[in-house]
Amino acid sequence: MKSFVLVTGPRDAGPGERDVMLQRAAAALEQLEVDDVSRIDVPGRGAGEEQSDAGVRLPVQSLIPALQSGSLFGDRVGVLVVDAQSLLKAEAEVIAEVLGLADESAVAAVFVAAGTVPAPLGKLLKDRAEQIGIKRLTERSALDWLAAAARERSLRLEEGAADALVKVFGTDVGSLGRSLDQLAVDHSSVTAAEVAERFRNRPDEPVWMYGDAVSRGNVGDALRRLEDFLHHEHPLVLLAYLNNDLRRRALAAAVPDYETFVARDGGRAGYALEKVWKARNQTKGEDLRRAVDALARADLALKSQPEPTHRVLLERLTVALCRWYGGARR
Repeated sequence: MKSFVLVTGPRDAGPGERDVMLQRAAAALEQLEVDDVSRIDVPGRGAGEEQSDAGVRLPVQSLIPALQSGSLFGDRVGVLVVDAQSLLKAEAEVIAEVLGLADESAVAAVFVAAGTVPAPLGKLLKDRAEQIGIKRLTERSALDWLAAAARERSLRLEEGAADALVKVFGTDVGSLGRSLDQLAVDHSSVTAAEVAERFRNRPDEPVWMYGDAVSRGNVGDALRRLEDFLHHEHPLVLLAYLNNDLRRRALAAAVPDYETFVARDGGRAGYALEKVWKARNQTKGEDLRRAVDALARADLALKSQPEPTHRVLLERLTVALCRWYGGARR
């Protein structure tokens, strides 16, 4: 394996994808035989604003000497950079310059990014780093992961138990792994009923999983995911997502080709835009207009009506969107 490694995941990576990315990063450092690892968590843009003269924020500054010096005892030093997609341009320039001069026999560097690493560091890593890509987790891939993890723990999941675990924890493989650890303490096999009795929390999943259910017109799945989402997030966060999704649907219906759609959306192609474009003929223009009116009324109601009414409002909106977007099936 190369001394530099880039682990990339989806731009909107959820807890599950982040756990997998960090697991792969740890495995890479272990394969590179690095024991002494310095971890740098890059702050989000707009955070950690105190900077050096070179424009490097304080939390990132320790990365520079770590890349420049090896161990005093001759061992290879390891550096783990988490959330590298949040590096500022000046930081990416400085790190690329230092990394280009680093002694690869003395330093191993693993970068974890949800999305694209800013240039010129991104280009350098593309040319010189080992590339590890983490795909978006789905319930199907979470079930596959769960089956393998249960075997590792010598734990048998009876019929329906794996589905019950995913219903509780979603695609968060970190939480799924911890739940298996708990079950393996006093079980050799576990049933769906035992899972339901023991775990009662709601999964914290990316909002696009709710959006996919609505787009399919699956009312039952959409309402379940709505309940999960509202357990962790404010209703206005969901409404912001729905407004952006509707804007894209309307734009896709109005433009002649995919390239124009991407350009007018902001010029950044990706999986999310491809999904909208492929579904552009699924919704009638009249239904899009109904959705615009419904979202406007929902926005007004959420900001003016008592909080106890919000859940019912969003449930009704979800059912309506399922009908307009996907033909509403149960």
